[in-house]
Amino acid sequence: MTPNSAHSSPKYIFVTGGVVSSLGKGIAAASLGRLLVERGLRVTMMKLDPYLNVDPGTMSPFQHGEVFVTDDGAETDLDLGHYERFLDRSLTQANNITTGRIYSNVITKERRGEYLGSTVQVIPHITDEIKSAVRRVAPENDVVLVEVGGTVGDIESLPFLEAIRQFRHDVGRENTLFVHLTLVPYIAAAGEVKTKPTQHSVRDLMEIGIQPDVLICRTERPLAEDVKRKIALFCNVEFGAVVESRDVKTIYQIPLSFREQGLDDLICRKLGIETPAPDMAKWTAMVQRVVAPARRVRIGVVGKYTDYVDSYKSVQEALIHGGIANDVGVDIAWTSSDLFTDAARAKEIVQGFDGLLVPGGFGVRGVEGMVEAIKAARETNTPFFGICLGMQVAIIEFARNVCGLDDSNSSEFAPECSHPVISLLESQQNVKDMGGTMRLGSYACRLKPGSRAAEIYGQPEISERHRHRYEVSNQYREQFQQAGMRLSGLSPDGSLVEMIELVEHPHFVACQFHPELKSRPTRPHPLFSAFVAAAATHATVSPVRVAARRALVEAN
Repeated sequence: MTPNSAHSSPKYIFVTGGVVSSLGKGIAAASLGRLLVERGLRVTMMKLDPYLNVDPGTMSPFQHGEVFVTDDGAETDLDLGHYERFLDRSLTQANNITTGRIYSNVITKERRGEYLGSTVQVIPHITDEIKSAVRRVAPENDVVLVEVGGTVGDIESLPFLEAIRQFRHDVGRENTLFVHLTLVPYIAAAGEVKTKPTQHSVRDLMEIGIQPDVLICRTERPLAEDVKRKIALFCNVEFGAVVESRDVKTIYQIPLSFREQGLDDLICRKLGIETPAPDMAKWTAMVQRVVAPARRVRIGVVGKYTDYVDSYKSVQEALIHGGIANDVGVDIAWTSSDLFTDAARAKEIVQGFDGLLVPGGFGVRGVEGMVEAIKAARETNTPFFGICLGMQVAIIEFARNVCGLDDSNSSEFAPECSHPVISLLESQQNVKDMGGTMRLGSYACRLKPGSRAAEIYGQPEISERHRHRYEVSNQYREQFQQAGMRLSGLSPDGSLVEMIELVEHPHFVACQFHPELKSRPTRPHPLFSAFVAAAATHATVSPVRVAARRALVEAN
């Protein structure tokens, strides 16, 4: 097979995990995907999630991390963010399938009589539905990379594992590959790494009927050749198919690590794919900017879920991308909004940042702290970037402290307030169900000529991804503009405020959409690039920040 052959069958790579969760299975799969893209292959990725929710849209960010939203409005697992960032390709609702969605589809078909009176069972009906979902993303692709969520041995994952076992029989061994990610822990008391967890994990997988072709071993320490040979022997894989995945400074180093070990060569050989070796020069240069930037800035991210950083995974990565664009390292200070108890304390904290970012979120908890943080950024000329809820709270702060509308709030937080400067979207007025009912996906936005937003984007109209129910109330537009706020982005019909900025502030920009969802390491989002650039400038001109940096240098 050669890339993009008109009559060649797509190849399928299934990635499973063992021993424990959170080993980085999604990033490992995405890194492999990047290597295949660099070889000229058309690659798509898919996540099979074993939970019964139809999608993660109603799940707590403390449990599941962020909800990643696609262009077509799907609320998906955060791993799809990794896939998009590494592949540099937008995915769709079809690329994330859950147990809940699979069972819902099967039950719907049963109610319509599509099974002709058959007793509906896990095998073949559920497994057939899973296999059909995998096939739906295959057209026009050379390789389909499928990550199976959870770990081998979880009862929830069994239908998915059975489905991919059957899939190999359906499409042929020559068109499928099983990659298993497992843990090889280092036991300090013994002074050595232990292979038993990997052996047991592979044994569990083989009991299901799946023999892994490649093992990716997560480890803190380098694996000696004799350890790899032991793993290969006991797990029934060839020696060269045991690949280590060690801790690195940035996740973007992982494709380079896999390339050094010849993982992509191995996989192409096993699948019969003939392609030129990848040219990783541009990717290597990008990674170098992350690990050894010319200078650094400190960005304060003030939010509700800062104890669990995965809640803001795309924001975290987009800030790093903004640093790449400026050859600046970004140190993120994850700061709970509850710490901003009063104006003096807020100003003290904010002056320790080169820039302040307030991301999205839901609910009233922590909002008053965000108000104080944004007020401090506005008054100290600290670069500010607000996203979704961050923009809404910036509106509330401006209404209270600049426009003199004391009892301003969002109708989400205080329905009886005198000035509901943030109100429920008209399209959301009669919505009762919570899942998949917000304003979701890509919508167009027209930028005001001469605005900072238009300058940053370099074009008059943009398209960005949304996830919200509330919006700036049009009743107060005129007051905001008279007080110095520019409504720099509106929906094409002019009915919705999409972006705001303060005319007299060095960099005070906020948006209702989520630009972090479209940022890539190879193509940093312009709003994040501009924000990090402003933070770098602030670090050199702000007397407080210059003094802080001088003290830090002297201390070291």
